[in-house]
Amino acid sequence: MNPVVMVHGGGASSISKDRKERVRPGIIRAATVGYNILKQGKSAVDAVEGAMTVLEDGPEFNAGCGSVLNVNGEIEMDASIMNGKDLSAGAVSAVRCTANPIKLARLVMEQTSHCFLTDQGAAKFAAAMGVPTVPGQQLVTERNIKHLEKEKHEKGAQKPGCQKNLGTVGAVALDSEGNVVYATSTGGLVNKMVGRVGDTTCIGSGGYADNDIGAISTTGHGESILKVNLARLALFHVEQGKTLEEAADMSLGYMKSKLKGLGGVILVSKAGDWAVKWTSESMPWAAVKCGKLHFGTNCDDTSVTDLPQSPALEGAYAGH
Repeated sequence: MNPVVMVHGGGASSISKDRKERVRPGIIRAATVGYNILKQGKSAVDAVEGAMTVLEDGPEFNAGCGSVLNVNGEIEMDASIMNGKDLSAGAVSAVRCTANPIKLARLVMEQTSHCFLTDQGAAKFAAAMGVPTVPGQQLVTERNIKHLEKEKHEKGAQKPGCQKNLGTVGAVALDSEGNVVYATSTGGLVNKMVGRVGDTTCIGSGGYADNDIGAISTTGHGESILKVNLARLALFHVEQGKTLEEAADMSLGYMKSKLKGLGGVILVSKAGDWAVKWTSESMPWAAVKCGKLHFGTNCDDTSVTDLPQSPALEGAYAGH
């Protein structure tokens, strides 16, 4: 089985050329890190965790240290992960002082009998597991402070079609053993109510993985994704014999027609096929299979190149 890794940087409105140049290196590096983990013979769980850690550590993405701020100017992060081998899953929500929520979600999956821990319970579990805490303000970026101020000034109510801050990040992987895994992580919506949780933590909405079908990670308007169970809906269409592209188009189309909700998905099948689709204006993404790196942001700018062989080359391709 040829391993596959895909990542996305979140659905968004039209991305400026400057911002595209800032986002692309992180997307490419995340996919490269995940793929190299698989090529070392490690698991799809290891691969998505590695890829997601890169994205959570990147201030350009709405996850980890790039998370947007709630109405009180605080960070509350959500993340989930699922192993298609046995349907084990882990999720955390309203996490405040953890640099990499995806690592905590994996610990929930592997070290507890639960699927989902939130807020103070998640914090206590993190401490018990020896997960380092970081001051909440350390994760706050100047860009997100300005973002919150702008949102408050505009008093923009969050609507399904709102494209200001749909920057959830995600990854899917297929390893050489045929196991599929997804991971999704986010800071949520800017200016959200304290305690608001979207689709990211909810298995079947923010993502899903089943070795008999494939794996998917979603991004977009969280409330809309929740209402249609976007991830499981797309995989249901795959189960019914649709291609990955057809399944993605059908599920995203349903969400848009029923709720005017916009979003995007990355999928990998149990056979190693992959697809990426979105209804938002853009979605940074990358995929690696058989040593070939595919990446893009808009519908008309997909690039394909040989996988970088070193960090130095990664930088060269990032500026491609």
